[in-house]
Amino acid sequence: MFQSYSEDWITRDVPYRDFAAVPECFGFGICEPSLAYCPRRPEESVLYGVVAENLETFLARQSEHDRPVPRFVERELRSFLECGILAYGFLRVHCDACGLDRLVPYSCKGRSFCPSCGGRRMADTAAHLVDRVFPEVPVRQWVLSLPFSLRYRLAYDSTLVRDVLQIFVRAVFALVRRRAGIPAANRQARCGAVSFVQRFGDALNLNVHFHTLALDGVYAIDDQGRLTFRRAAPPSDADVARLAECVCRRVARLVERRGFGPQSGSDDSDILPQNQPLLAELYSASVSGRLAVGPRAGTRVAKAGDAVEVEDLPVPNGRCCATISGFSIHAGVRISARNRLRLERLCRYAARPPVATDRLSLLPDGGLLYRLRHRWRDGTTHVIFEPQDLLARLAALVPPPRFNVVRYHGILAPAAALRPLVVPEAEPADPHSCQSCTERNQNTQPTDAAKKRKAYPRNYQWAELMRRVFDFDVLVCDRCGGRMRILDGIIPPHAVRKILDCLGLPSRPPPIVPARPHLDEPQGHEGNAGCYSW
Repeated sequence: MFQSYSEDWITRDVPYRDFAAVPECFGFGICEPSLAYCPRRPEESVLYGVVAENLETFLARQSEHDRPVPRFVERELRSFLECGILAYGFLRVHCDACGLDRLVPYSCKGRSFCPSCGGRRMADTAAHLVDRVFPEVPVRQWVLSLPFSLRYRLAYDSTLVRDVLQIFVRAVFALVRRRAGIPAANRQARCGAVSFVQRFGDALNLNVHFHTLALDGVYAIDDQGRLTFRRAAPPSDADVARLAECVCRRVARLVERRGFGPQSGSDDSDILPQNQPLLAELYSASVSGRLAVGPRAGTRVAKAGDAVEVEDLPVPNGRCCATISGFSIHAGVRISARNRLRLERLCRYAARPPVATDRLSLLPDGGLLYRLRHRWRDGTTHVIFEPQDLLARLAALVPPPRFNVVRYHGILAPAAALRPLVVPEAEPADPHSCQSCTERNQNTQPTDAAKKRKAYPRNYQWAELMRRVFDFDVLVCDRCGGRMRILDGIIPPHAVRKILDCLGLPSRPPPIVPARPHLDEPQGHEGNAGCYSW
């Protein structure tokens, strides 16, 4: 399971052995009192039960209304039901010393809401960025949130996402150059950044925004012809406010050129309702915080908490924060040059999946209670969904095909000419080494730019990621302490069934409930769209 990160957790120096502060992800649970490998059981989670019980009904209802669910969304939902289930195939891990076997189920490799695959992708991306992308220089996080009027378009228009992100990154680079004492127009001073495109909000709503991890300085060539790093001074609140105003002005001009600004008065440029009417409805409802399906479609999501009048409350504005016309920028998180552990945690926070299964619970009447990570200004601490409503939210969070959620800029871009001179040259991970996470995070700068880089696989092995996050080697045999190895991959159904039956494990996948007629649809919290007081 996966437990979401919070920014205050990132800013603390929590060691990897503090398991209470590290999320459970990609199939590993903390077993007390010993640190033994515990395979996850996805079929026992609330999220799996909701999808298995309501998926066929959700698909059938939309087909009846002549609004079929897109194939890439249906494929993501169905793949989630096969993730982590031994009946769909597994790897056999074997200890040659004592003969102990361990079965590791296959994953769905989903890109949207699967907590296990999202947690593995999160850890893999963070490890790659720290070991092989970010040089040992200060890094600052820049977060851009956008107005509600743009979030619907950004959900499906990849070119608009690219253009808005490019405007934001260029403005940040110009500010970094000025704070480093270099004219903003001097393009010879190279900046670098990595951006994460997040599609979700705290309440599983559709909220496309950007987390950009930018080098807090510039690379420039000195008088001796050497490439050196020049640190930038911290931005002031006035600098962030001017940056927000600049981004707002440039994005407004971009929107006008694209023909769907507030002055255009026409929705002809919105092609999504004609091509995918269901996605258009799901995106619009999720952005506005309303329900898209079920008997209460069009009403707001039910809330729980202590209701507070927000009209008279001032909008909180912390250090290095600014909000102008719906464009909100936050730049208060900075990582020092040598704090690689904290940088990796920040990368995990930016690359985290949207759903935290430990915050989702089942109500006695069949509703679903989702706990918010932070209390809202109006006192809301939880939101309440019906099962069909939650499936609609999950469908809206699935990114379109060929939509890149991690993007590189400036000197850190893959095709940048000076990139080999600044990125660390990490050694390939040794699967038999038992060095600590701190030793694995030590990076060495290349001494010879023309030296051929060593070949290594891009992705980390499953066991290496588990050891990196939890400081625990899952390939150590629980019985004799020997080294386990992957013996074979079992995929044919008859072989899978025979092995599982021999071991006394369930050989059939969990059942998927067939589509229910409309009369069986639960009414749930009809009429309770307000804020509950506990």
